[in-house]
Amino acid sequence: MSSASEPQATVPAVPTPSDVRAAYREGLGPRERAVLWSWTGFTATFAGVRGITHSIRRGGGPFRNVSVGGAHLHHYLWGIGLLAGVGAVAVRGTDRTRRHPLVALAYGSGLALIVDEFALLLDLKDVYWEREGRISVDLGVGLVAAGGTSFSALPMLRRLRADRRRGGRRR
Repeated sequence: MSSASEPQATVPAVPTPSDVRAAYREGLGPRERAVLWSWTGFTATFAGVRGITHSIRRGGGPFRNVSVGGAHLHHYLWGIGLLAGVGAVAVRGTDRTRRHPLVALAYGSGLALIVDEFALLLDLKDVYWEREGRISVDLGVGLVAAGGTSFSALPMLRRLRADRRRGGRRR
């Protein structure tokens, strides 16, 4: 039983970076970490590409389309390149190399670059930039990306919540 004169340990409302690192290392196995990095790469890349693409379409910002010999290079090409690199690591890399977080991050990023231009790959050019079509696609993929990232982080988030409930003490 604690007396009124004993100081009570205060737990910060927000987990500290060391709390997050501990939950990441101790709460996620190698596969769960790879899934989290993949979804994080997908979500961040998709959001970034949407912002850059809209900036290019508006004619503002520092970004411009990339062309070679007058032919526009769509960003799904960079996504295919990233996925080819990930495939090469998967086929030829060591187990340690395959498990590196950058491999999972590259996989998610490459996939986002392809998914973002999926309508072009299906030859749906007429609806690709229609306002209603783009908004629904952006929201749909964005929500899936955010949901996947959130669900893949659940074990780590549960660990952080349990640590907070125990007063910040780790097991």
